[in-house]
Amino acid sequence: MILEIKNYIKISNSIDEILKNSPFKMKYIIEKSGISEPTFFRKMKEKKFLPEELLKIAEIIEPDNTSKDNILKAIQEGLEDVKNGNIQEHSQVIKEAKDRIAKKKNEYFLDK
Repeated sequence: MILEIKNYIKISNSIDEILKNSPFKMKYIIEKSGISEPTFFRKMKEKKFLPEELLKIAEIIEPDNTSKDNILKAIQEGLEDVKNGNIQEHSQVIKEAKDRIAKKKNEYFLDK
């Protein structure tokens, strides 16, 4: 836990350099963060971003890592499902998919 806190402090103290070295324009980062421009620059100058705000900024400037984290999380959840016996046979999954597609087709043509 100490290492995580030290990393947070390091990132918080160097966020201005991190953003300057980002491939994204500052205007884009500010817009996507949802923080008003004056507030964003004040927080950057004072190095006072909340942890949630730093996370949002990190997701903006490192979208590949966010995708990677989501994939790793999905894999972990899948492994847990297998471990807990929450699985289906391939043939059953295909049948359910075909049934859903057929239902959507019927709904589409009935609406016409």
